[in-house]
Amino acid sequence: MPSASRPGLPGFDLFIGIDYSGAETPTSPLKGLQVAAARPDGELPVLWTGPRRSSSGRPVNWSRREVAERLLQELRSGTRFVAGIDHGFSFPLAYFARYGLSTWPDFLADFVHHWPTHRDHVYVDFVRDGSLYRSGDAPAPGSRVGESTELRMTERWTSSAKSVFLFDVQGSVAKSTHAGLPWLHWLREQAGDRLHVWPFDGWAVPAGKSVVAEVYPSLFRHRYAREGRTADQQDAHATARWLQEMQARGALPGYFDPPLTLAERSVAALEGWILGVQ
Repeated sequence: MPSASRPGLPGFDLFIGIDYSGAETPTSPLKGLQVAAARPDGELPVLWTGPRRSSSGRPVNWSRREVAERLLQELRSGTRFVAGIDHGFSFPLAYFARYGLSTWPDFLADFVHHWPTHRDHVYVDFVRDGSLYRSGDAPAPGSRVGESTELRMTERWTSSAKSVFLFDVQGSVAKSTHAGLPWLHWLREQAGDRLHVWPFDGWAVPAGKSVVAEVYPSLFRHRYAREGRTADQQDAHATARWLQEMQARGALPGYFDPPLTLAERSVAALEGWILGVQ
């Protein structure tokens, strides 16, 4: 059951930070995939453990499938949450023009068709190098790609965010993005009108809905002492804590409404926006 929000802290019952990983397969337990959550009571975020246990009873790391299923479980339980996920939610405008895509839902469905990285036993690299077995009318590998120099507007508004097409470098989000987009598509289909994917479903988050948004933990990871957490755990912790604190200060709605011109908003409606970039 969702917790009641305290007076002065209306809105969300849960603040979730997800440091994502595009390694291995959708069902692989990944040490780089970490989830933290905080309540609106001011208590520090807690690192969530995955649902599986080893033969000795110790928790096993999360898989991408399990994270998506846990978010859906929270939605169906009635919890109203805001979740910040550390991977790109869309691609640069040039990609839309190159492949004749006019809306973000069209982009998402088209991407899943060409990059079925949600399928069991599929690595991102299997699609990249053409080793994924395909049959019938399935598209050939490499038919939906971008240049490593292409940036979205929101990335250009930061000092260090990298292209969603820049693979195999330190701090890259390309693999996480190519692994995570199909699960975003799945969650949106399963959740129906319970979920608001920001900003594609609108800049303002309607009352009563949960929201998922793209985050870039580098913006706020150093605000909080690490206290023995791994780098991935720290990014999840910092994301959940930042969301919690911004809600407590009454500042979170302002981050859902960045100071963009109408022309910039029309671009961001396709490319997406990183929550916290102002």
